[in-house]
Amino acid sequence: MSKFCEVCNKGVMSGNRVSHSNRKTPHAWAPNIQRVSVVVDGTVTKMNVCTRCLRSGKVQRSV
Repeated sequence: MSKFCEVCNKGVMSGNRVSHSNRKTPHAWAPNIQRVSVVVDGTVTKMNVCTRCLRSGKVQRSV
């Protein structure tokens, strides 16, 4: 499954995990991506969409 949202282009963020002793370890955070059926221009298609876009109503799910 892809790691980015097809609506808002939100993708994987990278950074470091920092321990109590201040040691840094590379880490990646992936968004919560769901493959859902959505209505685009009157047609039903499947897209990879983040849950933030689903919850905010940026896409309309098909029934």
